[in-house]
Amino acid sequence: MSVFRPGLFTGRVALVTGGGSGIGCQVSIASRNLERLDKAVEELRPRGDIQAVQCNIRNEEDVRSYDWLFMWTSAAVTSTLKTFGRLDYLVNNGGGQFPALSEDITLKGWKAVIETNLTGTFLMTREVYRQHFEEHGGVVINIVADMFRGFPMMSHTGAARAAVENLTKSWATEWAENGVRVNAVAPGIVFSPSARDNYSFDVFSEARSEIPAKRLGTPEEVSSAVCFLLSPGASFINGATLRVDAGGSLYSKLMKVIPGSKPP
Repeated sequence: MSVFRPGLFTGRVALVTGGGSGIGCQVSIASRNLERLDKAVEELRPRGDIQAVQCNIRNEEDVRSYDWLFMWTSAAVTSTLKTFGRLDYLVNNGGGQFPALSEDITLKGWKAVIETNLTGTFLMTREVYRQHFEEHGGVVINIVADMFRGFPMMSHTGAARAAVENLTKSWATEWAENGVRVNAVAPGIVFSPSARDNYSFDVFSEARSEIPAKRLGTPEEVSSAVCFLLSPGASFINGATLRVDAGGSLYSKLMKVIPGSKPP
């Protein structure tokens, strides 16, 4: 059950990258995985008007399509505007990473994570601003991570997410006069079906012991934070990062670091 009043987002349109989130309004979801998109649409359709757009956000040629009327435009943005006639929110939820020590990350692996988590966010947000938000205003939410004390075992995504948080502040400053708010949400350890498939239960068990509240988060708790920042209740919040981690970022370690064989 939602904590927000019914109809809060009625008539609003959101574009969500990552393809797995519904926020209670008309939603266009974008992902490079068509099978996941189709599944998400079936799950979300009873809750509202949903459109799926296949798009690899880290590939500029996928993000942009040539249209002689609109010139270079985002395929996902153009499709959303043609379907719904407006665009109010962009939620940059697309991303991906894998655990590895820095010395074991190949250049290919590094580029894949940086291009998805950082470049993809930049490309999508730039196109949304160019095509609609510059004239009409809007709200951008960037999903980052608990990378505030470094991100051992995931230095690639730590670097990318930290850069996105900095972009959040830059965009919030640059675009505020055009009625655009840009904020970030930093989830802690959240248990979900996809997380369960990617990591062992031992990882979650150890993480739970490191969280002050001694429990894991849920996707619904993250989406509630996103909805708050999208809502009029956050109309004077801009350039902020909301940590949704039950205090975990205050002292817990996210990943177990393998001790070195030599002292520093």
